[in-house]
Amino acid sequence: MSRIERTFRDLKSNNKKALISFVTAGDPNEEWTIPILDTLVEGGVDILEIGIPFTDPEAEGPSIQASSERGLSQGMTLVKVLELVGGFRKDNGITPVVLMGYLNSILAMGIEHFAEKASRAGVDGLILVNLPPEEADQISVALSNSDINLIFLVAPTTTKQRAQMIAEHASGFIYYVSLKGITGANHLQIDSVAENVGFLREISSLPIAVGFGIKNAESAAAISKFSDGVVVGSRLVDLIAEHSTLLEETRSRLLAEVTQMREAIDET
Repeated sequence: MSRIERTFRDLKSNNKKALISFVTAGDPNEEWTIPILDTLVEGGVDILEIGIPFTDPEAEGPSIQASSERGLSQGMTLVKVLELVGGFRKDNGITPVVLMGYLNSILAMGIEHFAEKASRAGVDGLILVNLPPEEADQISVALSNSDINLIFLVAPTTTKQRAQMIAEHASGFIYYVSLKGITGANHLQIDSVAENVGFLREISSLPIAVGFGIKNAESAAAISKFSDGVVVGSRLVDLIAEHSTLLEETRSRLLAEVTQMREAIDET
């Protein structure tokens, strides 16, 4: 059983939902990344999602685009991202780590090479925003052989037929994009999200995590009522950008934010 599967199983047995955080590797610098990850876990995050900085992150809003630019300006590469995961694993062998990025980076390294290095580093899952399931067979096999889950996105505009196909290819969990557009948008419609998550439950037994547009404890709690997990990213990235001069201040603000979300989700 993978760390992702075990985490969702344990949470479900305790009648809890997963809090999943997103931050970009190397933002605001390489030295801060592991302390930030440790702080998020301390605040109650169950699964860590780490962004691989990329020059053209087309699905991302201004906040995460800027974080990617900051990471790249610090010399962050896919090799260094994997090294950071390995560093995090020295003290934490429990919390699942999911990398999120674009296929281009993986192809540049080589699919088999990436799968082997990611597995050794301690990566549990991979989300590739621009990888259609029709083109996923080669990377899916390579990741599966390395015990890494390939996680797919389902959007509000995804047809039911296509959602069924995506569900058949997915592993770990399904990431439901809660709104049309880019990360960090503000037009979250809870009832519509709940309806679409309900359909996904009919076609897949995988856990369903919901992300995009979740900005505070209130929206996190509302989404957690009908999902298995809540993904928060832009809000955390904004906090890092606002407090990027002192590490301890950044950690304090992040700890307060995720603790508040954790408590709100648990109360719900």
